[in-house]
Amino acid sequence: MNHRRRKKQTRRLFGAIVEGDAARVRAALRSGADAEGTDAGGTTPLYEAAVNGRAKIAGLLLAAGAAPDAESRGPGAEGTPLCAAACWGHVETVRVLLAQGADPDLREDGGTGWSPLEWALHGPHPETVAVLRGAGA
Repeated sequence: MNHRRRKKQTRRLFGAIVEGDAARVRAALRSGADAEGTDAGGTTPLYEAAVNGRAKIAGLLLAAGAAPDAESRGPGAEGTPLCAAACWGHVETVRVLLAQGADPDLREDGGTGWSPLEWALHGPHPETVAVLRGAGA
């Protein structure tokens, strides 16, 4: 796929994630959007889904090959998907990420930042804390 088409597919994918449109996410992935790619700023699709609490979409991205622990580098969108979901108390998204192998103890910022549990405690998001602790955090 050429660079221009890949950029177009990436924009379609991110637009569908932001809108919470799982059917459009599926279509973008089938059309060649990269589940592990980034937008122009360095944000990963899985991070975008996680920070917005899009559990179903996170599952689609993971099924399409997105790495559950890959850090996003976008401005204002730095960190791991699990930290993003935990920070905002998106408990269903946390469950999906954990079920697909996200590390409940992985600190973001290359291991120097907060863990998902620290984000959930800071929230405070007690249900998310309980899920993370249940996963061994």
